[in-house]
Amino acid sequence: MKFIRTYIAAILACFAITAAADKYWEQRVSLFDHLPITENDIVFLGNSITDGGNFEELFKREDVKNRGIRSDAIPGVMKRLDQVVKGHPKKIFLLIGINDVSHGLSVDKLAERYENLVEEIRKRSPETQLYLQSLMPINNDFGIYKGLKGKEKTVVEFNKRIKKIAEKNGLEYIDLWPFLSDAKGKLNRKYTNDGLHLTGPGYKAWTNGIRHYLDE
Repeated sequence: MKFIRTYIAAILACFAITAAADKYWEQRVSLFDHLPITENDIVFLGNSITDGGNFEELFKREDVKNRGIRSDAIPGVMKRLDQVVKGHPKKIFLLIGINDVSHGLSVDKLAERYENLVEEIRKRSPETQLYLQSLMPINNDFGIYKGLKGKEKTVVEFNKRIKKIAEKNGLEYIDLWPFLSDAKGKLNRKYTNDGLHLTGPGYKAWTNGIRHYLDE
């Protein structure tokens, strides 16, 4: 009986976390509805890693807009894409997919989802310069994100597919690993406190590494 109660409590906790994530997604989308993108803007589009970046201050540029939402995945970005592309921004820096990896999808399925998103962006805003950023390295030594346990190879293989998608579409692929990984290919401990998200030094390393792309 105790086991059953514990199991039910765990299930209810999962539902509560999911509901909270959904509410946050709705809150952010509602906010973005009142913050239109323009053709002069540079947009960072993604999940919690993007969400946590204060890019306007990091880049010291008022034309940089953050359109990251915590816990978002590729279908979520697709669903809210119109908020970004209808303004035909100057540039989009896309970083999405690590939550899809944690959901246990195959590399083929990940690549299919990702390529559909890229095609949709290009179709609806062809004049926008689109940059495809690799998934960042992860560090499972922290043992926090169980959905990413053992997924290091999936991340590497998915990045290879993202690079091929960039080449196929004549887009710039940005490999973020040289800026953020340690000698073993893990997210460097000096840039994270949970093995997935970035601390201040991590955001500085990321933005310093790609800064020149904003001026192209």
